[in-house]
Amino acid sequence: MPDGSQNLPILFLDFDGTISERDAIDAMLEAFAAPEWLAVEEEWQAGRIGSRECLRAQMALVRAAPKEAGALLDSIKVDRGLAALLETCAAHRVPVHIVSDGFDYCIRRILAHAGPRLARALGDVRVFSSRLTWEGGRWHVEFPYFAEGCAHGCATCKPAVMRRLNRNGARTVFVGDGLSDRYAAESADLVFAKAKLADYCRARSIAHVFYEDLGKVAAYLEALLRADALDASASAQAVEA
Repeated sequence: MPDGSQNLPILFLDFDGTISERDAIDAMLEAFAAPEWLAVEEEWQAGRIGSRECLRAQMALVRAAPKEAGALLDSIKVDRGLAALLETCAAHRVPVHIVSDGFDYCIRRILAHAGPRLARALGDVRVFSSRLTWEGGRWHVEFPYFAEGCAHGCATCKPAVMRRLNRNGARTVFVGDGLSDRYAAESADLVFAKAKLADYCRARSIAHVFYEDLGKVAAYLEALLRADALDASASAQAVEA
C-alpha cells in the first residue's frame, strides 16, 4: 500500500456466524429460552420490529445463569481463517473493527478460548456491540451503539459506527453473513457475503464477493492489497523517470 494512511481501507467484521461458526445468541435462545422467542424472531425477519426490540424481548425469555451460558459459549468455535485475516490486515496496516448486534459478553467469552495465535492477532481490534450483563438473577441488555436516528431500530447501527470510524473517507470493507448485516453491506465499498447476506445482496444487486470461510477473505484481500502496492510503486517510478 502507499505510505499515506488515507489510502488504507478499513475492515469491518460481523461476529455471529461470521467470526463465530455458530450464532451465539441463537445458541443461547435454542438452549435456554422459552419457545416464544421464535415468534419474536419471525417478527424481526418480517421487518415488523428492529433487532434492538427483538433482542430485548428474546433475552428476557432466557432462563440460564452465567455458569450454564458460559459452558455453552465455550463450545462455540471461531472461523479457522480469522487469524490469517487479521494477520494479513496487520501486515498491510489495515485497521480492523468488529461491529455486531450480538453481545460483548458472548464475544469476549468465545474469543478468549480461541488460542494464543488469535489472541496476538486481536491485539488492536476494537469491538462495537450490544452489552449483556447478569444482575439480580437475570440478564440485562444495553445498546450503546444504537443511533437515535437509525430508521431500522438496529441493536448496533453498523453504518453509523462505520461512518464514525472513517472520518477520512477511506475505502470500507465489510464481511458478514446475516440479515442484520444488510445495512452495513449497503454502506460498504467492498462486501464479502455468505448465507442470508449473500442472498440479500443477490436479490438487491449489491456487488459482493461470496466466501465460505475467512481464509478466502484473507487471500482475496492479500491479492488486492499487493496489487495496490504494486500500482503505487509503478506510479512512483513513473514520476521519478
